[in-house]
This record gives sequence, structure tokens and C-alpha cells, in this order.
Amino acid sequence: EVQLVESGGGSVQAGGSLRLSCTASGFTFDDREMGWYRQAPGNECELVSTISVDGTTYYEDSVNGRFTISQDNSKNTVYLQMINLKREDSAVYYCAADIFLVTPVRQDCDGLSRSTAYWGQGTQVTVSL
Repeated sequence: EVQLVESGGGSVQAGGSLRLSCTASGFTFDDREMGWYRQAPGNECELVSTISVDGTTYYEDSVNGRFTISQDNSKNTVYLQMINLKREDSAVYYCAADIFLVTPVRQDCDGLSRSTAYWGQGTQVTVSL
């Protein structure tokens, strides 16, 4: 079965850290761009970070300097290390993979998932004051 499985979400106080993991099964992502999206209630889907086949990374402006994306091809796993978490980082975080990950424009992650090759089930991150 082809799937992406996220883990590592949870509740943390502002200023704290979490590390999200996303493990792929049924395919290898060494020829695909991997990334993380997030969506909070009432907000649009947001592309948080990506890592391309050649290792090039992208970060959304609000997380740049606080989040780090990395991957371990031997484990078929991509990580999102998040430090200095803020309340506005609270959201469901989704792992995704495709030849190229798009920046959503005024859409929900649920809709975007249907046009993305691989999409995880999501993991909740809650940051409290």
C-alpha cells in the first residue's frame, strides 16, 4: 500500500519545539519533492516547507529560521524540526510528495490533496500561550 504516515504532533507551549516525521511506504521519494502543508480552522491551506530532490529547501516566510526540513533516504522519512513555536503555528500539518509541490491559492488542504500524488493523514500541532 502506498502511503505517507505522519507522527510527532502534539501540544506544546509557545517557545517550545516539536519534530514531525513522515514515513513513506510503497514508494521511494528520492525522485520526488517532499513537503509539509498546514491548515488551521478558518484559514486557507499553506505550504510550510519543501525539500527537492537535489536538497534545495523552501520555507514560508513566517517559519523561516524556526523550522528545518530534512530527509533520511535510508529510512524513507522526511522531518520537520520546529523550534520557537508560536500560537499561530497551531494547525493540522500534512506531509505531501509529488514531482513538484504547488503553493495553494485560496484553497483547502483537502482539495489540494486530491491533486497531489501522495498525501498524509495529517497530524495536529497545538501551541498554547
